[in-house]
This record gives sequence, C-alpha cells and structure tokens, in this order.
Amino acid sequence: MFTGGLLLLCLLTVFPLGSRAQYDPDEVTHLPGMTFKPNYRQWSGYLQARLGKFLHYWFVTSQRDPVKDPLVLWLNGGPGCSSLDGFLSENGPFHVNDNGATLYENNFSWNKIANVMYLESPAGVGYSYSDDKNYATDDDQVSEDNYKALQSFFAKFPNFTQNEFFIFGESYGGIYVPTLSLRVATGSAKINFKGFSVGNGLSSFALNDQSLIYFGYYHGLFGEDLWRDLNKNCCEKGTCNFYDSSSETCKTQVGVAFSIVYESGLNEYALYLDCEGRSRSLRSYERTMSHLFRNYMKRPQTHQLLGRVPSSVSLGEVPPCINSTAQTNWLNRGDVRKALHIPDTLPVWDICSDEVGGQYKILYQTVKDVYLKLLSLGVRALVYNGDTDMACNFLGDQWFVEDLGLKPSTKYQSWIHEDQIAGFYQQFGNITFLTVKGAGHMVPQWAPGPAFHMFQSFITNGSY
Repeated sequence: MFTGGLLLLCLLTVFPLGSRAQYDPDEVTHLPGMTFKPNYRQWSGYLQARLGKFLHYWFVTSQRDPVKDPLVLWLNGGPGCSSLDGFLSENGPFHVNDNGATLYENNFSWNKIANVMYLESPAGVGYSYSDDKNYATDDDQVSEDNYKALQSFFAKFPNFTQNEFFIFGESYGGIYVPTLSLRVATGSAKINFKGFSVGNGLSSFALNDQSLIYFGYYHGLFGEDLWRDLNKNCCEKGTCNFYDSSSETCKTQVGVAFSIVYESGLNEYALYLDCEGRSRSLRSYERTMSHLFRNYMKRPQTHQLLGRVPSSVSLGEVPPCINSTAQTNWLNRGDVRKALHIPDTLPVWDICSDEVGGQYKILYQTVKDVYLKLLSLGVRALVYNGDTDMACNFLGDQWFVEDLGLKPSTKYQSWIHEDQIAGFYQQFGNITFLTVKGAGHMVPQWAPGPAFHMFQSFITNGSY
C-alpha cells in the first residue's frame, strides 16, 4: 500500500495542481460504513450527455500505477439497469455487507490493475437524470449519449487521455458496448482505445432464443418427451428453428420449454444457485423474459435483463433470484448520497428503472455488423460467458462469434486458474470467445478469481 509522502507524490504526478479545479468538487473523501483506508482515490459526480441529460459516474483509480495502468469503462445492461450493481456486487474495490450499513474490501477488484469508471446509463437509471424527465431512448441514442459523456469525463480528467482505454459490459451491454466502441473507434475524440469486452451479452436475439432450447435439453431440464416433440414440430431435414417457426405447434412446445426455464423456480441467471426471490409475478421479471424471448411470451413488453422491485413493493424485497437489498439500502442512505454528491431532488436509487426499460426502443436484433467493423479496425475483443447462465447462455454467444466468419487462430482449449480448469476459450484473430466454468450471468460476482485472471489477461494482451 502507498503511505505518507509516497502516496502524495504519486497523486500529484497523476493530477497536477493546475488541473485540480476540474475534478476536485467530485472527489469522494469519505464513505459511511468504510472502516478501512483505501489506497486509491475516487470521484462521484455527473457527466453531461445531451443538453439537460446528466449521467452519474463513479471513478476509482488503480491501486497499482494510476499513471500507466489502463482506463476501463464498465456498463451494466438492462436496458435500464445500474452500473453501480457492477461496482458494489461484482468487480468494484468494495462491496456492501448484508447489513446494508458497512463495507468490505473486494480482494479481486478490477482496480487492482486498472483505473475503472462506472457509468449509470442511460439517463433515468440509478442517479442519472434528465431535466425534462423524458426517459424514452433507443440503442443509437444511448451510444451517442455515452460517447458524449466519455468526452465530458476526459475534459474533467485530461491526464487519462493517453492511458490505454477499454470498454467492458455485461448483459444488455452486449448492445451498449460494441455500439459505443464503434463511436469511440471512428470518432474525432482523442481516446487511446484498445479493445472491448462483453460478458454474458445479448448479441443476437435469434441465436439467444435458438441456443436456449439446446442448453435446456442438454442440462437435463426438458426430458425426452418434450425434446422429441420439439424436434418433431420445429425441425426439418436436420435443421431446427426454435426462434421464429411458423408452426403453431412448434411455438407451443417452445413455450413449454421456456416455461420450465423461467416459471418453475429455477435461477435463470445461475442454473445451479438457489433463487433468492420468491415473487415470480413481478412485472419487471415478465418484461425481462418477454423481451429476451419475444416470439413466445404471452405478455409482450419491453425488457430488462435484471429485474427491479416495482414501486408498489418495499425496498426490503429483492428482484427475482437476485438479492440487491444491501446495496440498495446503503445507496439510499442520506449520508451516502451526500458523500457521492447526489442532488437531494433525485428519487431513491434502484437497481433497474421500469421507466427507462418500459420506454426503451431496441434497434439492433444483432450486432454482427458492428463487430465486423470494429475487428476490421484492429480493435481487440473478448466475449466471455459464465456457463450456467440461462438469460444469455454461452452457446448463443459462442455461435455469435463463430458466425462472424473469422478463421480460428487457436483450437478450442481450456484455460487454467490456480491449477484448475477455469473454462475454455478459442481465438479468432483479434476476438476471443471464453467460458468461465460454473459461473452465471454476473461472472465477476460468482467467479471473482477467474474473472480477475481473465480481465488481466485481456487488458495486457497476455495468455489465458
């Protein structure tokens, strides 16, 4: 850990006195419930996107070498879910204890080796807001707003413009991350962009639907009778269509399969973990699954990959299968809001926004063309999946990468963490597909050690 004069010297090197006024108002000098002394600096404040649109950011410097280490942007998905979930339960430097009052250090924090900025996007999510309270948006508008917010960030922190820059995200980040990456890679802003990574991402609606049927059957969820009916009614000449079949019988059978996955009490985000939430009828949960698998859900609505607690349910409840109670309670404390520079006029924080998710317009059914443009520019990419997730299963993302039509540069092989197989990977030129054994939808939360190993290997362009 840095101590005394060495710490001061390092920080003055990163942030010369002449530029201090640009970021000092956002610096977080203390946090309620933090009983340890961090060896990094942090800021929480607002970045302007469009006129009247302000996105909340939380930035932590690297614990190793802030001057030279890469800068990483982290985005959670939804659409409409907060990246502070990634901070406080996945890869941030500290997490919230179950009492919702105290914090503990995360030994596998990604800011051990990188400067990390968490952005609540789009406006209306978490503590991000719009002056006109209009939260209708779409994929392209979100990527444009995030790009402008990035420029606002570099205006506040000009010292980081030369650091290598990476964009990471998960879930609906499968859309957010590549679309933003393309703006960064082709835009006029001077950003030292090196690569992007998507974890358990929604990259293709068709492949996500199609692959789930195979995932369910080969994980023992369906049984032979249903599998036989699915093949009989959805397959012809060895080719199956579980995504948009014109056969009503096929649609019925696929609906039966989906109901086993999503309505029988399984944890859709991690097959082998218990389901934390018992309220299976929450409208946010219905929205999530109806939008992920549009063609077969009875109640078509817009979606969120992580559910939220409806306004009629107390903050003490949890979203389906995901327990976010502790972080929700902590973030809504008055002293925490004050420490993070959150305006008193903003409503309570929640893990996801029904208002944003309910009005969100999806423009991309697949981001294949976006990936191909980025890869042709020499940008490095990593697509990784916890292999027990059923919301965005590994097989669909593997098919997505293979469908890019790139020649494999390695064979499909295992990778090792602490002398154990941690998963499998294959490289196709400058893109890698990788699985994390036993992890679910939120890989850094459920496999923190292997996730850190994977993160370090990618940002250093090293071997897995």
